[in-house]
Amino acid sequence: MPQTNSAQRPSSSLIQRVNYVITFAENTLLALSLLVMIGLASTQIIMRNVWNSGLAWGDISLSILVLWVGMLGAMVATREQNHISIDVLSRFLPQHFKRVNQIILDCFTATVCGLLSYHSLRFVMMEYDEGTIAFESIPAWVCEAIIPFGFGLIALRCSFTALARCIALIRKAPQHDGVSP
Repeated sequence: MPQTNSAQRPSSSLIQRVNYVITFAENTLLALSLLVMIGLASTQIIMRNVWNSGLAWGDISLSILVLWVGMLGAMVATREQNHISIDVLSRFLPQHFKRVNQIILDCFTATVCGLLSYHSLRFVMMEYDEGTIAFESIPAWVCEAIIPFGFGLIALRCSFTALARCIALIRKAPQHDGVSP
């Protein structure tokens, strides 16, 4: 059995546990949101077509659920590296430069998502301060809280991915000790 440094195991184990909890929470919230969205939309359709009525809060709730499903889906896509990527340049680059290009793209994505997270958090805080109500007695900030959280997590993941790619690139780079071959 290989020996591992006990100082490294707890942090690695902790990171794995945190990642598991976040993954479980994302998947659960996404599945529940989608299930509630489908159920609510079906209920609205049936109530309108059969009884000529509907839930007064149903349409706004569906709009909010679309926002949540979209952000949660983007978070999962980023986690799985299945997000939308338009990168024409990488088709023409040699393999080594493709890796560098990917690091640059990850850093750019992390920066943009970090800025979006920061400014959407400012927006949500303004909604909180103003006491805006989304529907019934639900505050708007509760419905919008997924935006800064989602973009923040995407920025964090892209940052970690860029760091991991940098480390991998450095480890694969030929080691020169100043001695000519």
